Amino acid sequence: MKNRAECLAKYGSDYKIQKKVDAGELFRVGRALYSEDKYVPELAVLAYQYPNAVVTMNSAFYLHGLTDVIPDEYDLATDRNAAKIRDSKVKQYFNPSGFFEQGVETVDYQGYPIRMYNKERMLIELLRYKSKLPFDFYKEVVLNYRKIMPKLDMQAIQDYAYEAPRSGKILESLQMEVL
Repeated sequence: MKNRAECLAKYGSDYKIQKKVDAGELFRVGRALYSEDKYVPELAVLAYQYPNAVVTMNSAFYLHGLTDVIPDEYDLATDRNAAKIRDSKVKQYFNPSGFFEQGVETVDYQGYPIRMYNKERMLIELLRYKSKLPFDFYKEVVLNYRKIMPKLDMQAIQDYAYEAPRSGKILESLQMEVL
């Protein structure tokens, strides 16, 4: 994927870019975004447009296989000081600066790199936003976490919990509902 500036550097002019598009050698996949692949997943386009954002909440639960509920919108986390993402397909979560980057990993999504929180961090996010999630969805994800608990890094979960806002409440929920 390339933005307009990268395409201008490679092809020389907007006219030549349009010629490549007309010839079917280059495809417009977003506003001022081009790809040599005809079909680019929408999540990959968003990850390219917002390189500092991290896939979180329902989108991450779905991609990690913790739920079979396909999200209606893409959930992206950003630093608390980041600009508002003005895209109707995106639900933005603002996180404190020191906590934002914890648990971020770059994963391959249909051949494209996207930044997403790991399963351990997503457990903390699940407990943080417990009251804002539908009860049946929350229970489904908690039950799936219980099944994979032996495979998770407990030390990382505890570290993320201590760094999270309202860590006492999160640790209590972790003990009572998941472990």
